[in-house]
Amino acid sequence: MKTIKLPYYKETVDLHVDEANLKAVITAKMHEYKAAKGEAELVEDALDNPIGSKTLTELAVGKKNIVIVTSDHTRAVPSKITLPILLRRIREGNPDADITILIATGLHRPTTEEEQRKMFGDTIVDNEKIVANDAFNPEQFVKLGDLPSGAEFYVNKIAAEADLLITEGFIEPHFFAGFSGGRKSILPGICNSTTVNENHCFKAISSPYAKTGVLENNPIHKDMVVAARTVNVQFILNVALDAEKKVIAAFAGDLEEAHEKGVEFIRSLSQCETIHGDIVITSNGGYPLDQNLYQSPKGASTAEVYAGDDGVIIMVCSCCDGMGGTNFERLITLGTPEEIDEYLSKIPADQTIAEQWCPQIYSRILKKHKLILVTTFLDPELVKKANMIPAKTPDEALEIAYQIKGRDAKVVVVPDGVSVLAV
Repeated sequence: MKTIKLPYYKETVDLHVDEANLKAVITAKMHEYKAAKGEAELVEDALDNPIGSKTLTELAVGKKNIVIVTSDHTRAVPSKITLPILLRRIREGNPDADITILIATGLHRPTTEEEQRKMFGDTIVDNEKIVANDAFNPEQFVKLGDLPSGAEFYVNKIAAEADLLITEGFIEPHFFAGFSGGRKSILPGICNSTTVNENHCFKAISSPYAKTGVLENNPIHKDMVVAARTVNVQFILNVALDAEKKVIAAFAGDLEEAHEKGVEFIRSLSQCETIHGDIVITSNGGYPLDQNLYQSPKGASTAEVYAGDDGVIIMVCSCCDGMGGTNFERLITLGTPEEIDEYLSKIPADQTIAEQWCPQIYSRILKKHKLILVTTFLDPELVKKANMIPAKTPDEALEIAYQIKGRDAKVVVVPDGVSVLAV
């Protein structure tokens, strides 16, 4: 019997698989990667050697209104490390700079002060100007034209009015934007709901290029890059993280050039062979990404590749913060996967409903695969309404899967589905 630890909330849960059934355990190499330097030193080195850009200190000279866009509570950006360094570097170039930290919430709920203190530390919360983007408050936004898709581009005024706009984030495979990081800090990060929704419309999500690891010809990525260039992002700091959310590499400089270098690094460590299983078990990488069901298609879409034509998927996701949004909950429980997909397909791009893209992706998966959701936080009846099978432990879920696929079913385990790029 093999025991495999799966990320769940802020800890792990054990999965036990008979070795006769276990076909493969797929783990991204980034989780084994050992950086030669400490986290802060990696960040300092990246800032000392920016890619395609002057240093941040040089850029800050003479700039009065400086904005740093950072991620919200749903992302594991190590801001306690990165933000103090960014602030120091800016003030070395301009001690009198008026600096605003703008939290890129996208369509998520506002980040609480308690969450900010966990993310940034007390010193920053107590002493710096922090503003959270509110995608649903029209007074926060200004229109800066249209995007290649035809979507109207509304971005937060604070960013649009900055003399120097900086973003920080981390890079990992993304289930429809190709990779996270870089331009994503702007769209969806600090855009209004109209812009975010249209960028994530049914047609865009349905594109064969809107998938994990693909940037070329990806319509969602294309809009995002143009948005970030239009609002004049002049400098980015993006990091790569291991399984413990520790920095293993950092990339700083030009919006596209620095992001491309980071993508190259992540791709080299995240690409894994596709091995099909009758049963595929994965997670959303634990907290913070597994805090609601809305975020969990990230891991599920990886499992979809490994599950072939009709494999059973087991998704381990705590959902400690519930379903993740009223629109998502309404749409994912609207009917059968076929009915949900049909309903969403008829919604015009400019009338896209917030959060509809995740029910769309789940419907695609659920039309082919039984999906068992392991959670101790969600009501089992609600899980069933979402066309999923509830289970409280990975072992209980595996037993259900054996009943569906047979006792001799071959099992593939992808402990962290978010970090793996199947090739």
